[in-house]
Amino acid sequence: MTDPTALPNFGQPAPTPGTGAGDTSGAASLTDKIVGILGGFGFNPQIDSDGDIMYSVEDQNLFVRVMEGEIALIRLFGQWQITDDITSDLTKRLNAANDVTLSLNIVKVGIARDMVVVSGEHLVTPDLDLEMVLPSTTQMILQATQLWHQSASSDGPHAAEGGVPAFAQPGEGGAPAGGQA
Repeated sequence: MTDPTALPNFGQPAPTPGTGAGDTSGAASLTDKIVGILGGFGFNPQIDSDGDIMYSVEDQNLFVRVMEGEIALIRLFGQWQITDDITSDLTKRLNAANDVTLSLNIVKVGIARDMVVVSGEHLVTPDLDLEMVLPSTTQMILQATQLWHQSASSDGPHAAEGGVPAFAQPGEGGAPAGGQA
């Protein structure tokens, strides 16, 4: 099988002026719009060395990666070093990531070395309300990180083993009794 990382990267096709969310002719770039919105919420956005927008919420550094094209895509994400108070058992860490990813919409959780990475992605269409999407996805990422920590610190059950994670069980700090989270 061919190693997909060895395939050539042809990049994104250049957008045709006047089409799609990637159009920057005569208008602020999507990155500029996002920086303005995050600044308006007091999140102190800055462009980092990778070209991502870094911003701070509740003393946590989060990022937005903008991928412009015919239809633009934004990825909001955070990454945290896993501390010694969390199990070093990779299976438990991955089960916790799976629990959160399967329990929530929009966000996904993964493990990369000793980091937990939480992200949410959105296609940027002309009618997307960035002033609603950016803060709501930010809160989902922070909540998902807390749920991952809770699940990684517990003895289960886990979705991969056929169980319902503790944070998603009615009456146990998860979903309200008689309802869904």
